[in-house]
Amino acid sequence: MILELADIRIHPGQNAAFEAAITHAAQTVLAQAKGAQGYTINRGIESPDRYVLQIHWDTLEDHTVGFRQSDLFTQWRAIIGPFFAAPPVVEHFDLVTQSASTR
Repeated sequence: MILELADIRIHPGQNAAFEAAITHAAQTVLAQAKGAQGYTINRGIESPDRYVLQIHWDTLEDHTVGFRQSDLFTQWRAIIGPFFAAPPVVEHFDLVTQSASTR
């Protein structure tokens, strides 16, 4: 399993609208993506216009090819893209180890 980590900066004062938009996009668009296993969205405490989106994918290609080169990505960006203050910084990670409980 691959972890996608996206560091997202939005325009100030748009938190409520962005959170509604990204939740809607995740539940309707991302949910249809092959290989997408789940996600978390966190808002910064010290920097409330910063969000960290984590998506678990079956494979790197499920994200970089299957999703990013599909109409679903176009839909995804149409919903959340207008909120971006800068392009998100996206990286991918392999799991090394984890605790028994990740709560």
